[in-house]
Order: sequence, then C-alpha cells, then structure tokens
Amino acid sequence: MDSVRLTCVLVLLVVALMGLPALVWGDGGGLQRCDFPAIYNFGDSNSDTGAISAALSEVHIPNGETFFGHPSGRFCDGRLIIDFIAEELKLQYLNAYLDSLGTNFRHGANFATGGSSIIPPGYSPFHLGIQISQFLQFKSRTTALYNQLSSNRKTPPFKSSLPRPKDFSKAIYTFDIGQNDLAYGFQHTTIEQVRLSIPNILTQFSQAVNQLYNEGARVFWVHNSGPIGCLPYNIIYDKSKPDNLDQIGCVKPQNEVAQEFNRQLKDRVFKLRAQLPNAVFTYVDVYSAKYALISNAKNEGFVDPFEFCCGSFYGYHIDCGKKATVNGTIYGNPCHNPSNHISWDGIHYSEAANLWIAKRILNGSLSDTPVSIGEACYHNNL
Repeated sequence: MDSVRLTCVLVLLVVALMGLPALVWGDGGGLQRCDFPAIYNFGDSNSDTGAISAALSEVHIPNGETFFGHPSGRFCDGRLIIDFIAEELKLQYLNAYLDSLGTNFRHGANFATGGSSIIPPGYSPFHLGIQISQFLQFKSRTTALYNQLSSNRKTPPFKSSLPRPKDFSKAIYTFDIGQNDLAYGFQHTTIEQVRLSIPNILTQFSQAVNQLYNEGARVFWVHNSGPIGCLPYNIIYDKSKPDNLDQIGCVKPQNEVAQEFNRQLKDRVFKLRAQLPNAVFTYVDVYSAKYALISNAKNEGFVDPFEFCCGSFYGYHIDCGKKATVNGTIYGNPCHNPSNHISWDGIHYSEAANLWIAKRILNGSLSDTPVSIGEACYHNNL
C-alpha cells in the first residue's frame, strides 16, 4: 500500500473512532469532501430562515422578492449565507424550528431567530441559551418519535421528515451570533462597557458549545462578527460623526469593539479545541470578507455601500416593507435593482452581497483551520 493510500486509511480510521461524518473519496483516490447529512444552525437575523416570522411578527414583502418571489421569513431580498451553505453541502434549505407549517427536518433545523443575542437581555427572547434548550428538546422528541413511527405510515407525521438519530453526531453545527450583543450594548451602555462585557458573552458561548458536544455534536463552523460599524443605520444614528468615521466611512469605535470581540472569540475557539479533542472547529473570518466588500463596492459592481434598497431615512426611520408620505412624496418603496446594493434594508445584506461573501468564506481562505466547509470534518490536528 503506497504512503498516500495508507495516510487516507489512517484518516478514515481516526474519523470513524471520533464519530465524525463520513468522508468521500475523490476521483484521484484522496479524501475530498465530508458527507454531512444535516445542518443545525444557531444565530440571529443574519441566518434566520423563518423563526421570528413564525413566532412574533411576520416578515412582509418585499422581503424575498429576488429569489423566492414571496416573503420567506428572511430579512433579505433573497438567500442568506446559511442558504448558500446548504447549497454548497447539497442539502435542502433549513426550516426554522419555530415554524410549524410544512416543515421537514430530515436534513437539519434552524434555531436562529431575528434579534437574538448570545446573552440576555437583547432584542429577542430567543437568546443562544434558549436556542440550545430548543435543540435539546428537538433532539429528544424527534428521536423518540422516529423510533416509534413506521416507515409505512400513511398520515403525518412522517418518518421521512424527521432527522435520523444517528445523524446528530454526523451533522455540522453552525453559528452566526454575537452582533446583537454588541448592538444592544452600544444602544444601552457605553463602548467601554460593551468591550468589558465580551468575556462574559463568550463564556456563555462556550457553555452552549459544550452542551452541544455533550449531545454528540462534533463538527462546529463558527462565524465571527461582521463590521457592525459599517451598517448604514449605525452610521446614520452615530451622533459623533465625522470624528468617529474611518477611511471608508464606517463607525470606527464600533468596528474596533467588533474586532476585539472576534479576537477573543478566536481565542475561545482555540481553547475549545484543546478542551474537546474529539471535536473539529473552524473559525471563519466573516468580518474580513464583509469589510473587503464594503471597501471595494464600486470595483465589485455595487453602488455606494451605505445606500440601502428597502426602507428609507428622511429624518426618521421607515422600515423595509412599510411606507410613509413626506410632503406628498411616498417613501419606502424598494429599489429596482437589489443586486446592485450591498445593504438590503440598512441592517441586513442583500442576496447579491451574501453570495459574494459566501464565495469568499466557504472555500476556507478566511478560515482557521483553512479548509472549505465541505472539508470541515477533518480533524484540526491531521
């Protein structure tokens, strides 16, 4: 047996012993892609695919117009990064755990909810601790139901729409959360108090990961926080302009706190690797991808990155999906070309921007360990 084949066999053996997802042989005989059967996602509105719309308030048109042709529960004109993750892994788009209508959880579930933070208080009651509790209940109840149901059942619930119990340990667990911890802090405290709160926020994040690990989760894909100071509404509402703006027009102190959050998050991920040696962690630098896009908007085919497509600001905030008449002029209609905009509604990114970002982060070029999402089950030490 040649050395390459022997190495591949040894990797397979380690993966099998660790309970990680199966690996797929490439055409050249090497290991190529992980065979993730499911995605379990935790986060906020950046990856919410219908939870807040189902639980609290409907996400109205024109959200969803570009891709789905109707509101899909996403704060976007189309797809989110989590949707492009599903596409890359050749899995169906994730249904929200809180959505009770027409859901199929065979290939995962989405616990992300608009406005969520890692710790309370915040903009949403569904902070990360609640999302983890929901997952624990989901896993317990679907496993019991799966084991009770017959494959030949003619009426709902159908076994085919439930996760296979064995797939929980083979799934990829994704996180995109933390931005609202910073945003809520900026709104209700000071920049320095937000900075000082970061260790406590990340302690709660670590506890959430440990809970999932104890339930069999082994592969974790962790997004850091984006440049919150570049969100158009944050620039509009910053009262200290222009002294606080950086060279491209973003609120510098807010971005500095986001960068500190990310530095400490990366340290926590490294510590979790040491504490949970049977797990695989990929830390993904979403901040750099988003900041690069905003910095080079014109060269990438976008309009001014601080212009947004849906909603308006004319001395007061008009939410996306609503309209207002000012001096006889109706404001709030969406732009005609969302794909030209980085910002969809002043807070969330457009589908075109999400696709641009996804292409930069899913290939592993901005990750530690530097592997694509399709190879995220490889052990960090191999």
